[in-house]
Amino acid sequence: MLKDPHASSAEHILSEFKVDPDKGLKRSEVASGLKEHGPNRLKEAKSKNIGLIFLEQFLDPIIYILAAAMALAYFFEEWLEGTAVLIVILITALIGFFMEWQAIRSVEALQRMVETKANVLREGKLEHIKATGLVPGDIVVLESGDVIPADCRMLKTESFAVKEAILTGESNQVEKNPETLPVKVSLANRKNMLYKGTIAARGKAKAIVIATGGDTEIGRISQLTSGAKKESTPLEKKLKSLSRWLIWLTLILAMLIVVTGYFQGKDLMIMIKTGIALAVAAIPEGLPIVATIALARGMLRLSKRNVVIKKLEAVQTLGETGIICTDKTGTLTENKMSVHHLVLSTAAFAASEAENFKQDPGFEKLIHIGSLCNNSKLKNGEFSGDAVEIAFIEFAAGLGSDYQELQEEYPKILEVPFDAETKKMATLHHYKGQYLIAVKGALETLLDSCDFILTKEGAEDFLDKKQWQQQAKLIAAEGMRVLAFAYRESKEEPEYERLMEHLTFVGFLGFLDPPRKDIKKAIETYKNAGITVVMVTGDHPDTARKIGEEIGLIAPDAPQEIVVHGADLEQIGSLTPEGQKTLMQARIFARMVPGQKLDLVEFYQKNKAIVGMLGDGVNDAPALKKADIGIAMGIRGTEAAKEVADVILMDDKFTSTELAIRQGRNIFENIRQFVIFLLSCNLAEIISVALAALSNLPLPLLPLQILFLNLVTDIFPALALGVGKGDPNIMKDPPRDPQEPILTKRLWLATVLYGLSITTAVIGVVAYTHFIMGLSAVLVNNIAFYTLILGQLLNVFNLPRRKISFWKNEVTTNPWVWAASIFSLLIMVLVYHIPVMARALSLVPLSTSHFLVIAVFGLGSLGISQLLKRLKLAN
Repeated sequence: MLKDPHASSAEHILSEFKVDPDKGLKRSEVASGLKEHGPNRLKEAKSKNIGLIFLEQFLDPIIYILAAAMALAYFFEEWLEGTAVLIVILITALIGFFMEWQAIRSVEALQRMVETKANVLREGKLEHIKATGLVPGDIVVLESGDVIPADCRMLKTESFAVKEAILTGESNQVEKNPETLPVKVSLANRKNMLYKGTIAARGKAKAIVIATGGDTEIGRISQLTSGAKKESTPLEKKLKSLSRWLIWLTLILAMLIVVTGYFQGKDLMIMIKTGIALAVAAIPEGLPIVATIALARGMLRLSKRNVVIKKLEAVQTLGETGIICTDKTGTLTENKMSVHHLVLSTAAFAASEAENFKQDPGFEKLIHIGSLCNNSKLKNGEFSGDAVEIAFIEFAAGLGSDYQELQEEYPKILEVPFDAETKKMATLHHYKGQYLIAVKGALETLLDSCDFILTKEGAEDFLDKKQWQQQAKLIAAEGMRVLAFAYRESKEEPEYERLMEHLTFVGFLGFLDPPRKDIKKAIETYKNAGITVVMVTGDHPDTARKIGEEIGLIAPDAPQEIVVHGADLEQIGSLTPEGQKTLMQARIFARMVPGQKLDLVEFYQKNKAIVGMLGDGVNDAPALKKADIGIAMGIRGTEAAKEVADVILMDDKFTSTELAIRQGRNIFENIRQFVIFLLSCNLAEIISVALAALSNLPLPLLPLQILFLNLVTDIFPALALGVGKGDPNIMKDPPRDPQEPILTKRLWLATVLYGLSITTAVIGVVAYTHFIMGLSAVLVNNIAFYTLILGQLLNVFNLPRRKISFWKNEVTTNPWVWAASIFSLLIMVLVYHIPVMARALSLVPLSTSHFLVIAVFGLGSLGISQLLKRLKLAN
């Protein structure tokens, strides 16, 4: 790495790397650079290896309890029970290992899809590559919205400014230039240097890469924090908390059963083994890992639908989102602009009539300005660039104007890029010994810079500016985007700071960008889901209102207060309670500047809302980062926006956010169903054994049978619930409160009632076979065991909400549930017919009448639960 590159001239640095700034490095030089310096990637914590993932499955309080149970069994020389618990531990660890390994690999694959890109010169060609492929000596070409891909020394700039908050903490834009600096200059004042991870705020530049990866300034800082421990997701924390609570509850209940049985004169060893088995059975082994499984599968599902989730926890937060802030252009509209109306000082006419006004001096000047102050490019027969600029070029081309010829005739000297704060753009051109300044921008800001207006007689004093504002308001009210044009001619090259002064106004165009066809339905879906959609745009309030009406965001007769002008948000931090209420009810914010988007997100968050923010530009990055869920556009989004976002819409469709929110909600509900199922089944086992022990009935479950149940009827159906597609009507519910626990009081009640329904069937069949049929204790136990299995497998059909059809719902349409149930039954059939397994579980042959009793009581548990649901006692 070069020492003090800021103090060396650009020419010296180029000669050091032996690189031509117009051609870049050769392929062979790039290969050597990668071999010497490695990929341009910050040193990250190494990805877990397979062995470590497996070992970490044993570092869990649940496994500790199981290990203690195993040790006790071996201590009392109960080798079969001890080995059974060991098998439970190994199977639990293996399931957790495979699921976590798959989840980690899935997340890594998705993150590779959204790696930062860079424009680099290689052998004279401009290439768009992954930034990890950059090496020192590479020539990079930068523009507004790019994330600086490596530490670079400036070579050439065009009004280039960078946001260096990631390094310096200062949010202001820093102007950059290639001038050589003294050696002793602080990092924050090195105006000729660019640093990895900072953001290009405006302008264009060419620079040479000085350092990559860990050798960059941000790389050195990241090494200090590389050992930071990864935080669990909020959902994982909730599940772990629930697991800890259940462990203590289980231990207390197991101890009570052992002590009670002992004082009743029952065999102490049998009671200890039963207590151990119950403790093992009641502990929800799969609880913590199911969150990772469900979230990772959700990420993969969404990636197939062009929605890339960068962080696991983002899936959960999507389900809690209550407000979605979105831009208008290209998100709610097609982003297919067309010139629809022209207003000049000499005439106002529709674009379809433009052919009749080609000789008008104002029209001719407007075509000149719009073609020169334009950055759209033609490549392979297609235009690329801003939709408004492309629409203008296509309009002009339709009238026989060639923008490339004009740009060659008027060579560009410099450019003041469009600035979201000033809402203007300007270019300076040289023509026959004179200079032409071409300017375009929002009408109200451009009028302030105009002293003259172009008429048929030439430039005259501009006196009646309000009339133009009124005309623009009428055009905007038709849903058109207004863009104004002005110019100035000068014999001497003007100063940069005074470029946009004393302009001559020419007129404005109305661009039409129709709403997307699928937006209206999406807005209706959000309304039904209790989610507020807010349009945040830089456009004219009347344009925004018209589009809002067309997409169903607001009603045609909605009050004026529903549309807020950015100028009225200056004092957002000091609003009265009444002002805050009005702001919360607003649905459209027009003429917004970037800083106000951030203020708006903070305002909503202070009012307890979970906010999703859609954005694509560099100026959206702060608001995207601040929002609870930052959503960037994958096609037209800048690298800066994609870098800070939690979610990337690869197809740029607003409707894709609905898919993401639906998935987030369904995942949480799947996990809820998993927990309810597991706990109600475990509760049935504990209460059944406890009641039998207390009432001197034959034990419905023996220790090894309990352990077997734990592996067969608990784990597989429960995991199947965790990966279901979910309720198709979930978008008709309001957003979930982020503070709401996994199990609310209502769901706890349902869990207990489902558990008691199974318990009733088990104790009922024990009493019936013992007292009525007079069967032996072994047969009573076997029938109760099979009844419990059937009751637990059928319990899965209790989970859909009461209002949903019993026959067609998210459980009955989940193929994984059917596969898990059939798999569990097949295991039972095999165990019944394999003598060794049957002896281990104390199973004996049963008659047809016995199986009929099992079927009646097993189905009876489901019937009781459904009756309780119809009586509105359960969920």
